[in-house]
Amino acid sequence: MTHKRATRAILLFSLGLPVAIDVARAEIIEQILVKVNGEIFTKTDLETRQVMVLRQKGQQIDLKSDPNNLQLRKALDEITPQIMVDAVDEMLMVQRGRELGYRMTDEQFKGVLDNIRKENKIDTEEQLQAALKAENMTMADLRKNLERSMIVQRVQQNEVMSKIGVTEDEARKYYDAHLNEFTTQPTVTLREILVAVPVDGRGLNVAADESAKARAEAIRARVTTGREAFDKLAADESDAPSKANAGLIGPLSLNDVSSDLRARIEKMKPGDVSEVMRITRGYQILKLETKTATQVMPLEQAREQIGERVFTDKRKAEFLKYLEKLRGQAIIEWKNPDVKKAFDQGLKQQQAAPTL
Repeated sequence: MTHKRATRAILLFSLGLPVAIDVARAEIIEQILVKVNGEIFTKTDLETRQVMVLRQKGQQIDLKSDPNNLQLRKALDEITPQIMVDAVDEMLMVQRGRELGYRMTDEQFKGVLDNIRKENKIDTEEQLQAALKAENMTMADLRKNLERSMIVQRVQQNEVMSKIGVTEDEARKYYDAHLNEFTTQPTVTLREILVAVPVDGRGLNVAADESAKARAEAIRARVTTGREAFDKLAADESDAPSKANAGLIGPLSLNDVSSDLRARIEKMKPGDVSEVMRITRGYQILKLETKTATQVMPLEQAREQIGERVFTDKRKAEFLKYLEKLRGQAIIEWKNPDVKKAFDQGLKQQQAAPTL
């Protein structure tokens, strides 16, 4: 595994969380953008996250390039609002998790590190250290980032997700409002035999048309008298591309079939063979293989699916409420008006984002 690939694996597992900077040192040489309950978020932290997001989008943009670069400016304007919201929310959840006593044990860290090695084929300590060095990270930095990620997940699960339930009334209302999601449309599976009618530059040849019709009638008789199987004749005699599959077509939604053909099919039972029909390409014979009716899944059977979907909707709403509560209780000190503006824009985007 190359150092570049190993580095990316390390970054993905650490979720791109910025390496913490010593507060006293940062106060002197770092531009502080915001303080959240005393915890700082710096210009370097922001740039680290910007680079990570741009890499995930497949964009290799140098933040140190020309500040008048319109492409860079546009890219940063697009990603910075969400970055700032995520950064503040992350700090608040990590702080809450630490209040609750959450931490990563040595055993947990070893387990996560072993998974990183295994899943990304990092076979040696040298490869791991080289990947960390390429990003100016140490093992302590990696552990700190992984611990922050673990704390965020535990806070989400224990403070929000575990408290969400789906009532019988909510399940019923969702079922009634989204009945189409639990309705299976009628389908048909057919086999076809096509006898094509050749057309030359002068138009339809009447004699060729009559000959094709007569051939189609003869083929149908060979089927209906029981002398030969439909699928064998389709493979041997049909001019349709479906002959390669013994004439098989479908399954098709009955709602996608033309009204004329649907009317014919609705009168047929599985195993029935249609009359010879004139279509654009020539003369067609159909056999109905299978037909399913419209089926509506009962509420009891749909309950698990409904629970997941209602839970997803409630999860977003409850999680946003929880984050709003944390923000409301926090002391957030903005040191840069442009970054504050980006944060406010990100909040609006978060509220407007559809449920996943």
